Amino acid sequence: MNEKKKKLIYSAAFILLLSSVFILNKLDVFTIKSPQKFKEYIISFGMLSPIIYIILFTLVPLTLFPDSILAIASGLVFGLYKGFILTMIGALCGATLSFYISRLLGKEALKKIITKEINYFEEGLSRNGFFIILVLRLIPLLPFDVISYGAGLSKIKYKDFIFATLIGIIPGAYIYVNLGEKSSSPMSIEFYISIALLLILFISSYFIKKKIDVEKLKVKMRA
Repeated sequence: MNEKKKKLIYSAAFILLLSSVFILNKLDVFTIKSPQKFKEYIISFGMLSPIIYIILFTLVPLTLFPDSILAIASGLVFGLYKGFILTMIGALCGATLSFYISRLLGKEALKKIITKEINYFEEGLSRNGFFIILVLRLIPLLPFDVISYGAGLSKIKYKDFIFATLIGIIPGAYIYVNLGEKSSSPMSIEFYISIALLLILFISSYFIKKKIDVEKLKVKMRA
């Protein structure tokens, strides 16, 4: 396949993605701020609910919508184990999408599409990409999609990026989905345990962030 055909395919795929997000925004899907409301929306698709959930999670990077709300909603809809698996699949698909969007379009084009400031990681990722992405994924205080876009702008190999993402998001995905499942019984011991796990996640991530100078790993995009 020549370069011209590749660019045509990439452009068509990107237009399709933007059209999908435009339609979802028109339907006010990503204006939903409550996991409970998302639960009702996803359930309305019946047997197609798991597929719709994965598609929504995949498209989240184009909206910078909070991933945590979707993850909590999956626990409400699908339960812990099925919700966890679907969330992992959706998160990896979303990470892949944002990684390749930034890699194919480049920094300048990406700045025109995503108005929020994007940090990207240059030389460090080309040398220690797997470790850096793994550490950053273990810190839920850092924006998930911004890291994916930043990685795509670096020289990190996709296999290192996606494998580090797979490992790094396990604790957070499990805790958020578990919180969603247990929130159906807000007065139960299990619910309070899920809240405690969430607090532990944030406290531990805070100390990881303090111990590792994240600012040395990232370089801000300049206007």
